[in-house]
Amino acid sequence: MDIARPARPRIEIEYCRQCRWLLRAAWLAQELLTTFEDDLGGVTLVPGLGGIFVVRTAAGEVLWSRKEEGRFPEAAEIKQRVRDWIAPDRPLGHSDRKPPPEPGTGA
Repeated sequence: MDIARPARPRIEIEYCRQCRWLLRAAWLAQELLTTFEDDLGGVTLVPGLGGIFVVRTAAGEVLWSRKEEGRFPEAAEIKQRVRDWIAPDRPLGHSDRKPPPEPGTGA
């Protein structure tokens, strides 16, 4: 008997092959797959050109663009954005963003 499982969300990381960013994309993919092992259906690496480094949902929603942000993402930053997309109430432990200081506390 084959039991159907609900489809889990998928991520794509498009990287510039001319720039040799495959290892960076692969490292980020393993970080996401390790952190969201029960939540993600997979991470696809997509070779591109022209300095591209984009992390997007399989439906095309951009979660991170090197061009728009002006830099590569830190692992914690992209984990937060993926978490906000697939499981907003899930804590990320040490990778979670710190809450902003309370107004008037001087912190």
